[in-house]
Amino acid sequence: MHHPPVDAPPRAPTQHVAPRAALLLTLALSSVLLLISVAQKWRPLIDADADIARTTHRWAVDEPGLTHAFRVLTDWVWDPWTMRLVTAVVVVWLVWRRSARWTALWLAVTVAVGSLVQQSLKAAIDRPRPVWPDPVDSAHYAAFPSGHAMTATVVCGLLLWLLHRHGTGRTLWRTALTVAVVSVVGVGLTRVWLGVHWPSDVLGGWLLGALLVVLAALAHRRWAP
Repeated sequence: MHHPPVDAPPRAPTQHVAPRAALLLTLALSSVLLLISVAQKWRPLIDADADIARTTHRWAVDEPGLTHAFRVLTDWVWDPWTMRLVTAVVVVWLVWRRSARWTALWLAVTVAVGSLVQQSLKAAIDRPRPVWPDPVDSAHYAAFPSGHAMTATVVCGLLLWLLHRHGTGRTLWRTALTVAVVSVVGVGLTRVWLGVHWPSDVLGGWLLGALLVVLAALAHRRWAP
């Protein structure tokens, strides 16, 4: 059965422009302020990061069963490569079943840009990860921003936006929204719990990911054929 292309559904009313601009500005300013604070090693932020990290690491050591479950979730279910695989499946589906080649390309490019941004910031800021005498997990490369948190935010945010824009049943929407929220929040919490990220790394991943989603959504509305 042939489905009509989904690249160009009806455009949203113009009254939504101001809230979107406010959201974009808020995310941009928050991301820049946090990035500067991390790069400049702002003492209140560093102290807060250390206090939270010490507490959660102590819990992780005291709760090995829960810590093991969090390792499975963060290394397999919410891993960035798992998120990219989900993206690839959706891209194929958009092209094959919906004839939405432009949207499929937009989705793939946005996720790729997210990976490029996070790796570039990691290299530029080069923030050390937490170091513990009794680590419960390990990770490589620099700490800021959290790649797990940013990738989950970008992928889940884009897929939710597509579902909302093109319409879906109430049950499917609520299920997707629940899965997305649990995934984005959960992956951030597990990275701090496992002692491989500072809390501000995760916050940075969330903010930058959300900023990229908003920019990508605006680009889709503006340039979709």
